[in-house]
Order: sequence, then structure tokens, then C-alpha cells
Amino acid sequence: MADPIRPGSLQARLVGGPSGWVWFAVLGAALIILGLIAGANLFASSIVTIFYIGILMLVAGIAEIIHAIGVKEWRGFLFSLISGLFYCAAGFFAFYDPTRADAALTLLLAIALIAAGLLRLIVGFASRQQKGWGWIVAGGVVTTLLGLMILARWPFDSLWVLGLFLSIDLMFQGWTFVIVGFGLRALTRR
Repeated sequence: MADPIRPGSLQARLVGGPSGWVWFAVLGAALIILGLIAGANLFASSIVTIFYIGILMLVAGIAEIIHAIGVKEWRGFLFSLISGLFYCAAGFFAFYDPTRADAALTLLLAIALIAAGLLRLIVGFASRQQKGWGWIVAGGVVTTLLGLMILARWPFDSLWVLGLFLSIDLMFQGWTFVIVGFGLRALTRR
């Protein structure tokens, strides 16, 4: 028999009463629907992703400039100021020319996937004495191949790759919340 939920525990706070699980399931369903919408128009999803990244870079750049001005006496003042200006410039570029920003980020994504995949291959082969090392190698192969596939079709596929990643991420996040919600539902029935 399962242990009852103790008042004040994390499980009790997550469940939040008999219908607390519903909020997880509803959020999950909403994220799945948003993921499907993003998947229906990958170009628009890619541009939205670029705008989102542009906003984050602008906010980070402004925050760093404000910080630099606040600590003018600090030795790293000039570096912090220049860094903030670069962030702002990149954020403005994302809004000024989102398709080129999309191509640049897709290229960086391809390079990062290839590097991460190769690193996993190295770690996997170095861990041959460990059980399950083949899964690390398999993950490295898949990640490297994904990066190479993106790189081989760059910049042409740049118009949809980030949108596809956003769509997949939203759907998986949604599915996770649905599973958590129904797991909490099972806890409340015990």
C-alpha cells in the first residue's frame, strides 16, 4: 500500500486539493495545442523564436548597461558596458533582419549539435567498461547526424528548423505536464 500524502509535503502542495492535478493536465493540453499550432507553420514559429530571442538579448543588454553604469569604479566597467552594447545590437539585429538572424542561430545550433554529439561519442567510447556505454555512443551518433543534416542544408532549412524545435519542445513539455497531472490524480485517489 502506498504511503498517504503528508500535509505540507511537496506532493500535497502540488496536488493542491482534489482538483489540483487538473491544472497540470490543462497546462499540458494547452502546451500540446500550442506545439501543434507552431508545427503547422514552421516559418512563422521560427520568426517568433527569433523575436523572442531578440527580446531576451535586448533586456539582457539593457540590464548589463545599467549594471555597468552603476559600478563605474569597477575595473570591468568597460567590458561590461561593451558586452551590454553587443547584446543590444544583436537584439536589434534580430528584429531588423529576422531571416538572417534565423540563419545565424541555425548555423550555431548545427555546430553545437555536432560538437555535443562528438563529445558524447568520446565519452561513450571512453566509458566502454561501464554498462550502457553503447547508449551514450548511440546518442552521440544521433546528435552528430542531426547537426550534420542541419549543416548540410544550411541556410535553406534555416527558415523552419528553429520552428520545428519549438514545436517539438512545446509538445513534449505539454505531454510531461499531462503525465504529471495524471500521476498526481492517482495520488489523490489513494
